[in-house]
Amino acid sequence: MKKSQLILALLLPVQILVISLLAGNELLIETWYSHGIYPHISQIMRWSLGIIPFSFGDVLYIIFGIFIIRWVIKRFKTRFKNPKNWIVELFATLSVIYFCFHFFWGFNYYRLPLHQSLKIDNTYTTEELVLLTKTLIKQSNKIQFEITKDDSAKVEIPYSKSQIFEHTLEGYAAIKNDFPELTYTGHSLKRSLFSWPLTYMGFNGYLNPFTGEAQVNTTIVPFKIPTTASHEIGHQLGFAKENEANFIACLVTINHPDKYFRYCGFTFALRYCLGELLRRDQKKAEKLIQTIHPGILKNYKEVEDFWLHHQNPFEPIFQSFYNQFLIVNNQKKGLKSYSYVVALLVNYYEDTENAF
Repeated sequence: MKKSQLILALLLPVQILVISLLAGNELLIETWYSHGIYPHISQIMRWSLGIIPFSFGDVLYIIFGIFIIRWVIKRFKTRFKNPKNWIVELFATLSVIYFCFHFFWGFNYYRLPLHQSLKIDNTYTTEELVLLTKTLIKQSNKIQFEITKDDSAKVEIPYSKSQIFEHTLEGYAAIKNDFPELTYTGHSLKRSLFSWPLTYMGFNGYLNPFTGEAQVNTTIVPFKIPTTASHEIGHQLGFAKENEANFIACLVTINHPDKYFRYCGFTFALRYCLGELLRRDQKKAEKLIQTIHPGILKNYKEVEDFWLHHQNPFEPIFQSFYNQFLIVNNQKKGLKSYSYVVALLVNYYEDTENAF
């Protein structure tokens, strides 16, 4: 047993205790980490790894996976003898991973909620939700017809996946004056090497917290890639919570100079609002759905069919695991916390008549 490994193993519970204490002080995390050291860490990782044309983080995961398999095989061959040694080794490794996760990105889970940073409310009435939903339907219908000239035709994204990535950056450039925290330099937006398995796990993309690379599952329907790429960059800029990254994806795409991106943004926000309205007032929601152009509903159906086609018995397990991960990392409602994006949208676009 190495002394250094023992020290690292003993530091794991100390780290857990310290982080649990820090997690209760959102203002401290916001000033010290999210607006302090994290932007510098993120910039360094983006500038250094962004020049690599493939996902360096995914390669690291593959190498780490190989080491895990070798370690397990070795333990089986020795029938797990000398447990003190391998248990210390295991906890030392977990200690390093735990530290790196929080230092490089994970502390952002404990920053101030976005509605406090924006100085907006996080509650709203059903009437306010209905008003925003009607506005989003109007805007979605308008841009869908502008693109297709046929309200029954679904919108086809005319760009390659590489071009979509390039246009995503334009969206961030367009909004940085109104939202300086979304200034995005040192680009590191990449296709995930794990796109195929991510599809069967039910994920559109992810941020690698150890390399700061924004990863997109490029096997998904092209209609979903603009908002997914914008979402992952939101994570990259320090907005760790899923609902907040979704709200940022709405902001970036809705305000994008490209009409196809605006279409993706409006329909993305609309779907969230409709989902919440269906929960609150099903009859009203169903009535509003009848006013949506059939072409938009075809785009929604295209996404639904894609995920239904790639369903498998293991997907609920991955979703359950990720749900627990969100709960552990300060998202108490897990996947259900995604609905918070509606509260952000309603309150941010409070004056819906002049919002767009």
